[in-house]
Amino acid sequence: MTIYEHSATSLAGAAVDLAQYKGKVLLIVNTASACGFTPQYKGLEALYQQFRDQGVEVLGFPCNQFGAQEKGSEQEIGAFCEKNFGVSFPLFAKVDVNGAHAHPLFKQLKHDAPGLLGTQAIKWNFTKFLVDRNGTVVKRYAPTTTPAALLKDIAALAAA
Repeated sequence: MTIYEHSATSLAGAAVDLAQYKGKVLLIVNTASACGFTPQYKGLEALYQQFRDQGVEVLGFPCNQFGAQEKGSEQEIGAFCEKNFGVSFPLFAKVDVNGAHAHPLFKQLKHDAPGLLGTQAIKWNFTKFLVDRNGTVVKRYAPTTTPAALLKDIAALAAA
């Protein structure tokens, strides 16, 4: 199973079939607007600007499961990210990434790239998953891993 078999809802409320990203390198991130890691939006946007012409997409999935750090509406989230960090990469409607109501995409991401000691739970906002052009999850990165630290891995997949 690849990530292309899933769909998600955009910030605007439209259904998005992830199959539209076939053939692209994806960096999928659970995000939040009031987190200590929120400034990573700037680095994520920089990666997107640097690599989008090489078939790389950053996909942001706001999540309110960690310290209630994403309380706003979808409209408020979009406005905040654009105004404060110039975010132009796709953002989706809020999702759960853990628990019984976890979005199926995140269930698969966690299964395919478990965390430390094999745990599948996402520990905090800004956990990142790198997906190759075939829809295969390649690597999982901790929230503390900055977007700049992903440069080498993304460049390698973009060149492949």
